[in-house]
Amino acid sequence: MREEIATFAAGCFWGVEEAFRKLPGVISTAVGYTGGRRADPTYEDVCTGRTGHAEAVRVDFDPTQISYDTLLDIFWSSHNPTTLNRQGPDVGSQYRSAIFYHSPDQQKAAEESKAKRQSSVPKPIVTEIVEGSEFYFAEDYHQQYIAKRGGGSCHV
Repeated sequence: MREEIATFAAGCFWGVEEAFRKLPGVISTAVGYTGGRRADPTYEDVCTGRTGHAEAVRVDFDPTQISYDTLLDIFWSSHNPTTLNRQGPDVGSQYRSAIFYHSPDQQKAAEESKAKRQSSVPKPIVTEIVEGSEFYFAEDYHQQYIAKRGGGSCHV
């Protein structure tokens, strides 16, 4: 089995993780923090908006079973990529829309996907496409939060 990593930020990480967690070909998911300046941030640190980190989901997947393009489609459909630093009631840079790529192929696919998606929405897409950096796993109580509480979603 081949394994690759994809990392997405699309607002509250609970709902984003749930969107990916049960897909065939997804080996595992984890929520955490990435894209910022502070090492080993806590949830409370990230919530201040001063660490530069985004709430993100790491998706470990088997590309022979699910494509990165399919994961991108799920990403786009799981949030509003036209709102800057906001998803529903959640406001702050930690809730920004971002794709953290882990290879040149992922970067190219993300950029092409964004351009394609832009052609179907009336407002400018504000999603960042940036090189993946250190991913800090969130506290245990955040992992699979929605699944542990019987379903639902935190996305509007």
